[in-house]
Amino acid sequence: MSNINAKTYTATAPRKTAFLGLGVMGYPMAGHLARAGHQVTVYNRNAAKSAAWLKEFSDVPGCATADTPQQAAQGADIVFCCVGNDDDLRAVTLGADQGDGTRAAGGAFSGMKKGAIFVDHTTASASVARELHAIAQTQGVHFIDAPVSGGQAGAQNGMLTVMCGGDQAAFDIAAPVAQAFSRAVTLLGASGAGQLAKMVNQICIAGLVQGLSEAIAFGQRAGLDMVQVLEVIGKGAAQSWQMDNRGKTMVADQFEFGFAVDWMRKDLGLVLDESRRNGARLPVTALVDQFYADVQQMGGARWDTSSLIKRLK
Repeated sequence: MSNINAKTYTATAPRKTAFLGLGVMGYPMAGHLARAGHQVTVYNRNAAKSAAWLKEFSDVPGCATADTPQQAAQGADIVFCCVGNDDDLRAVTLGADQGDGTRAAGGAFSGMKKGAIFVDHTTASASVARELHAIAQTQGVHFIDAPVSGGQAGAQNGMLTVMCGGDQAAFDIAAPVAQAFSRAVTLLGASGAGQLAKMVNQICIAGLVQGLSEAIAFGQRAGLDMVQVLEVIGKGAAQSWQMDNRGKTMVADQFEFGFAVDWMRKDLGLVLDESRRNGARLPVTALVDQFYADVQQMGGARWDTSSLIKRLK
């Protein structure tokens, strides 16, 4: 079964692209680029995933795999990336230590042609975005931090929201291509602004999921039919994406959907680190981060973020 769902693509000039990182997000994102008519060379640390991707999109002209980020980036107009964290990002861009004793031989920056654009969809720190933007400039290439929201379903449906930081001219070239897997691609400011906007997104989600968890747990203790209650209040001021998409599964005690607790804790760690730098007060976010730590201790590291409710049952 295909990892991407049908989408009508906006016509753009075909570009030679690379995609680094074929996880649950990157795999379908790269697929949408290929289906939209762009030439795509993929790289993944686990080469078997690259081979599987190439087999799935073997009917699309111009698809290929590469053994290193450097090879994937050679000749590309735009290099897209979606990896795990700051260390992984440095590994694929610079060939830096990945943190597990291995190295990504040949970072992408060393293979990029002058004027090419690196678009990073990793949720990472604003500081690493600024660091890599500065390094890219010295090498005559462009760097855009472009974390996404919409989860695995958004990636498969090509309906992600992309929050970008970087230079206007590079953004104007990359944005129409990124529309292949997105419903909105927006430049929010200079380098790092995309990552900061993603932190705002995660702060909102943390508070919403905790509130929804408490509401459902309360209603269940009160003997209410919570599926019916959610249908009713979902038509009013309490409505949210989390309620619409996770409310019923939370009632049913099902947590095998979307974004894992481990990844949310990574993201909230970035948020809290940034808040210590800028002086923002985030008491609720810090508390919810600890609640997610409780879920990890319960064995829920790979449950989705709506599993906060498990603490209350």
